[in-house]
Amino acid sequence: MILSSSASWKKSCGRSIYDAPAAHDPAQRLGTLVILGFVKIYTKRGDEGETDLFGGGRVSKDDLRVEAYGAVDELNAFVGIAGAASEHRGSTDLLVEIQRTLFRIGATLADNPAASRGARSAGGAHEGDVARLEAEIDRVEAELPPLRSFVLPGGSPAAAAFQAARTVCRRAERRVVSLQREEPLADESLRYLNRLSDLLFVLARLENQRAGVPDIEWSGRD
Repeated sequence: MILSSSASWKKSCGRSIYDAPAAHDPAQRLGTLVILGFVKIYTKRGDEGETDLFGGGRVSKDDLRVEAYGAVDELNAFVGIAGAASEHRGSTDLLVEIQRTLFRIGATLADNPAASRGARSAGGAHEGDVARLEAEIDRVEAELPPLRSFVLPGGSPAAAAFQAARTVCRRAERRVVSLQREEPLADESLRYLNRLSDLLFVLARLENQRAGVPDIEWSGRD
């Protein structure tokens, strides 16, 4: 079985997908393809409520670090749902790119900082990733009418999927903020998540516009 090195980091809910010791070389974890032997989906190592980190060490599955990378994993799944709901190639290609960056962020968050020999700086999001999202936000906003009020999540099925992904992104950002308060991160992951929620919002509006469905404006009390 062939897995990308970052793909071997963790499964959702804090469960390790393999029971072999994690590689200590960051190039093996965050670089190109790594060829592994047979990978068993269940290992039974997490049955007592703990999971392995990259670089060694075990933590509880409700540890701040596991909460953070688990929330990013959930976000990645919701971005996939949004991509499946969209019928526009430009959006779906962009979302695949975003999913790859989210996988790098998750892999970096899964590192044990006490045992990873500075490997975290090699992964996660970088300044160029943030700039890419900002450029996309500017491009999409140029296609949309000015926002006059708050809008309710919904409209077309694709727009609703993008709005759901946006709210999960905000939650993932909050989990990473909690982790950062205890242990400063060495990359641009927080800024990336902050921009990503904005991009998902404007993409939701774009999906409604393309479908001919007006945004549902919030009007307060009748």
